[in-house]
Amino acid sequence: MARVEVTNVTVSQGVRMLFSLMTPNESSFATVREVPTYVNQATPYFIGLILLEIVLGWLKTDGPRIKINDFITSLSAGMMSRLPQLVMRSLELSAYIYVWNNFRVLELPWDSAWTWWLAFLGVDMGYYWFHRFAHELNFLWAAHQVHHSSEYYNLSTALRQSVTQQFSSWVFYLPLALMVPPSVFAVHIQFNLLYQFWIHTELVKNLGPLEWILNTPSHHRVHHGRNPYCIDKNYAGILIIWDRMFGTFTPESDKVIYGLTHPISTFEIWTVEFLYYPYLWQRFWETEGISNKLSIIFKGPGWTPGKPRLGDIADIPQITGEEMPHDPAWSPAMQAYVFVQFMLLIDVYNNLLMYQMVSTVSVFFFILFFYFPSELEMLRCVLIVALQRFGYIKPLVPLLAFLIEVSLTDTLMYDSRCMAQLTIKLLCVFLALAAWAVHLS
Repeated sequence: MARVEVTNVTVSQGVRMLFSLMTPNESSFATVREVPTYVNQATPYFIGLILLEIVLGWLKTDGPRIKINDFITSLSAGMMSRLPQLVMRSLELSAYIYVWNNFRVLELPWDSAWTWWLAFLGVDMGYYWFHRFAHELNFLWAAHQVHHSSEYYNLSTALRQSVTQQFSSWVFYLPLALMVPPSVFAVHIQFNLLYQFWIHTELVKNLGPLEWILNTPSHHRVHHGRNPYCIDKNYAGILIIWDRMFGTFTPESDKVIYGLTHPISTFEIWTVEFLYYPYLWQRFWETEGISNKLSIIFKGPGWTPGKPRLGDIADIPQITGEEMPHDPAWSPAMQAYVFVQFMLLIDVYNNLLMYQMVSTVSVFFFILFFYFPSELEMLRCVLIVALQRFGYIKPLVPLLAFLIEVSLTDTLMYDSRCMAQLTIKLLCVFLALAAWAVHLS
């Protein structure tokens, strides 16, 4: 069981925390337990800005392209990436507290503005180096490539995060633990992440003099590009000064084509999250020589024997500017069905975040419930009915419970292409009805 502290922020703070505009006075805390869960509480602000981007995009002839399949994949990845923190404290914070408790050499005051600003700079610089290593070390890229897999660029892309990335990022913040209190770090590790949400948009073109100091949408569009001039550039979190200092900055010029250099062409969430690991394993075993095998892991994703550490930029596929994102045709009925299912997912996910006590079993059912492979959609629908009957799922409006069950039962009975499938469906419906009967009794 993991306790999730809930400390509400005001609307003004909620808006300003997205842009790292909170002041030291209002975001300094004596203990980690007092630090608000800013990232969890940012969900309504994320949704509001995404809706605003969609509306503004409709009003502009050259507005951002948002597809429901890509949109839902990005949001699903974002929710999956947060699930481990429902049952345990983040590794970044846990490792930080351990080093602070056992190895700190100074104890800076938690209520000092100097400590607050030092943490701001330290966390941002730590993120720069983690982000850079995530592109330059193949075994770290296996996790980070999830974020770059979208061929679109909008605010939902910011939420496309890796489940496994958090198991390596914590290392880069440990030097701060030698002197900066964990409560101050816990604030800035969230602010740094939240700032990076709004820069994932094509609507903001140029911010003038701020482009010299801050990481902006223009700078980050370059980072997400697969054009040769975009590769391994602009790693910044909040401040672009690190890229300028360490030689990894480049401005936006030619039209940016987004996504991986070799697009994965799928929206299946498990593939998006984990496809690179078997690919890396295969490359490791097929490469001859222990030195080359180790290079496959510890050099860049573009490295091959005889090439520079980060690979040869000439090996990157040429960009014409006419590339079209992967966009398989979905019928209107399928789009409506997926959208309704996903709205239910968001509701349950928010309920999990709001609970004071969250069990591992609850998170397990959440994963089982919403992330079944598409081939097991029928069984997933049965689970929805059963879990709703046992009270694990509570729609925002009670009347929706009945409508959900009717629609899912119809889905279960729709595909009856063979007797075996029909038998399984009838058995699943029977089990769901039995679970309902037990619940009523």
